[in-house]
Amino acid sequence: MSSGAVSTDAVSTDAAETVMSGAALAQCRQFCWTPDGSREPTLRDIDLRIDAGERVLLAGPSGSGKSTLLRALAGVLHVGAGGEGSGEVLLRGRPAAEAGASIGLLLQDPRDARVAQSVGRDVAFGCENLGMPRGRIGAAVDAALRAVRFPYGPGHDSDAVSGGEAQRLALAGVVAPRPDLLLLDEPTSMLDEISAKAVRESVVEAIEGSQIALVVVEHRLRDWLPLVDRMIVLDAHGRVVADGPVEQTLQDHREPLVRAGVWVPGVPDPEPLAIPAGLLPPVRRPRATLSGDMQSSHTESGPRVFPAGGAGGPGSSGGGPLLRARQLRLEARPALRFTGVRRPRPSAVALDGVDAAVRAGRLLAVRGGSGAGKSSLVAALCGLVPPTSGAVQAETELAADGERRPHRWRSRDLAARIGWVPQDAAANVVGATVRECLLATVHALGGGAERADGRTQSVAEGGTAADPESRAEALAHLLGLTHLLHRHPHQLSGGEARRLAVASGLLHSPPVLCLDEPTVGQDRHTWAAVAGLVLAAREAGAGVVVSTHDDALAALADDHLLLRDGRVLR
Repeated sequence: MSSGAVSTDAVSTDAAETVMSGAALAQCRQFCWTPDGSREPTLRDIDLRIDAGERVLLAGPSGSGKSTLLRALAGVLHVGAGGEGSGEVLLRGRPAAEAGASIGLLLQDPRDARVAQSVGRDVAFGCENLGMPRGRIGAAVDAALRAVRFPYGPGHDSDAVSGGEAQRLALAGVVAPRPDLLLLDEPTSMLDEISAKAVRESVVEAIEGSQIALVVVEHRLRDWLPLVDRMIVLDAHGRVVADGPVEQTLQDHREPLVRAGVWVPGVPDPEPLAIPAGLLPPVRRPRATLSGDMQSSHTESGPRVFPAGGAGGPGSSGGGPLLRARQLRLEARPALRFTGVRRPRPSAVALDGVDAAVRAGRLLAVRGGSGAGKSSLVAALCGLVPPTSGAVQAETELAADGERRPHRWRSRDLAARIGWVPQDAAANVVGATVRECLLATVHALGGGAERADGRTQSVAEGGTAADPESRAEALAHLLGLTHLLHRHPHQLSGGEARRLAVASGLLHSPPVLCLDEPTVGQDRHTWAAVAGLVLAAREAGAGVVVSTHDDALAALADDHLLLRDGRVLR
């Protein structure tokens, strides 16, 4: 066993007895689940059995119920959200919520697992809850951090990590207690190729030679297939449509899986979806500070409209710079805590001497490994964080009251000029329903013809094709969100929430669009839709920035910027 492995020689007595008796470790019997507020079940008639030591890959299109099934197996389906279930989910023959089994669950958003201010205490949390002897906890924490190749020690601030580092930290927390059942929900989705490989290797090392059962959810199947021996596939309606050995399942169901949107290895990547003309109208450049509604920024001669249809595209020159970063330095300071006297910690340098330009009608891809500073650069360009030194400046015509620095703009001016799709899609939840979130920025800026019930008029109700409500409904249809418009955004899957964030960020046609990992958690069909919208925004004249580990998305870009340790690689 390598020095980075988590020891598995102390598998629990209960797990050993389960193996000896031949009983299932986990079992679903005709299980159905309908979340509160939903008209249709997320999971339907689930029958499956998972034995100790099995290695299972759970696949299916976005929104098929994969994450819901993991939460059901963990016995936490009612935590944080209600719903109605039928059938049974059993762990060692007892209801999942009462079984008391040692289960490690890694959710799609790693911050959902954050419980402590230091890395060491965060990773130790599960060990402490299981009553592990104090003398063994430190060794378990150190081994788990090594296994996932976490770059910092136990004393590091758990908030001072990138998105990819947060995912590795959460993984360390679930493998440290050596669970009987390890449930991983897209554990490598936010990581670069090198870090993702390290995480997969660490998972293998953590369970090798043990009776720990593994169930991993992943959209990109290729790299997990050699590590599992069984594949379960859910369809778009939450039903099991395939279950068997990996090779046999892929061979017998190859075409149906591709049609359902599953990323089957060996099948060429999909092409970006062609977006209907008029769905994203030509970008309008504000000439002055917005002061009442969306029209108040226009001069008497009307708004400046960027050229569309040919402004972008590989090899095109596009327009001039809309935003420029010059010698940008950004230091991330640990959050102030009132938990006792603490010695001040030095700031971490997220960006150092970075130059970048966002041009009208062009797509800029920001690349680099996990922790390279991609999200920090996107946040600085969006005006969400002030530079420590250097500058981010907009062109003169985007200035608000003569102010060209986005971080000094009022929130209203910022929203009118820059659309933001954060890595954490939940940060864009600003309404009680998907529809409200989708239209929130448009309404905040004064757009849309209100009806008596608070909705804007659709085409069928006398509106025009350019009405925000009409375009919102068209975007929802294109992104597979129509049936969810009445649902609370926190009830969406990770992929659905990200598509909602994309639609919300571009519906009001901002001159600049910044997207942080917009294709994470997408199946083949929804990836094509998101990629198509990114290109359509470029064609509409927007300056588009994407921070991404997705090679296929980056290949569509006109310009590339590669970061390492906060610096531009030239």
